[in-house]
Amino acid sequence: MKYEYAGDVHSELVESYRADESPFPTDSSRTYPRREFLREEPPLLKQLLFPRCWNATELLDDPDATHSRLTELGRCVQTGITAYSDHDEAAVTELVDGTLDQLPAIRRTLKKDVEAAYKGDPAAKSYCEIIRSYPGFHAILTHRVAYVLYESDVFAYARELSEYARTETGIDIHPGADIGEYFFVDHGSGVVIGETATVGDWARIYQNVTLGTLHFEEEEEGEDHMLAKDYNRHPDIGDHVVIGAGSNVLGTVEIGDHVSIGANSWVTEDVPDDTSVFVADHPKQKRKSNR
Repeated sequence: MKYEYAGDVHSELVESYRADESPFPTDSSRTYPRREFLREEPPLLKQLLFPRCWNATELLDDPDATHSRLTELGRCVQTGITAYSDHDEAAVTELVDGTLDQLPAIRRTLKKDVEAAYKGDPAAKSYCEIIRSYPGFHAILTHRVAYVLYESDVFAYARELSEYARTETGIDIHPGADIGEYFFVDHGSGVVIGETATVGDWARIYQNVTLGTLHFEEEEEGEDHMLAKDYNRHPDIGDHVVIGAGSNVLGTVEIGDHVSIGANSWVTEDVPDDTSVFVADHPKQKRKSNR
């Protein structure tokens, strides 16, 4: 079967492009360096979600061109869903349409993520720099689409997209993780966010942070050494939380609102609202001359 997008999101996306205001890019005359990809979905998503930054200005005033690009992306999604399922043609088309129909809402949320990155990083000079260059933003862009697929029970294909984002960014966000608005991962290398983790609004996470499992449960019946599945095993992170580099937040702990977790912390217990957690006694350093 050959997919053809039948919805009206192309018109909504074009209207949202026209509504963009500074500091989001509004200059349609610029041409940026090309970035090659090993698979088709990432560049199509980036063009549809932020066309000015990805040399897709033909979409800005042309719903037909946007519709064509949506159809192109839809065919990729169709292939990904079909590869892992036995759904009939109508069911696959409904899943693809449902995913693409979420793009305007995803775009609105991603604009909030850009704002969070700009406000949360003293080194950020422009929104366009964040959209094109920040690995944390590339990771959350893919994740917000993968999460829609995951919520539609398209697990394997959603995981495939997340894995590609990890190879591109070094940030491993399971597609099942429920992440709020204004999310920012700074630097990002080595960040791991597990399947059942939840993250509130205005969370800021630095490199080498794990929101992971403290221990695993085994299935009570069935094959030996089979780990249990489909149970909550990751942290719940509140709003306005900062997690410093190298920290591990493990298990089904609850981290309250307005919490700051200092670098290299190991957190396995609940943290109440308005609390700072940090390592009190760092190892002492010794120095000697190399001469």
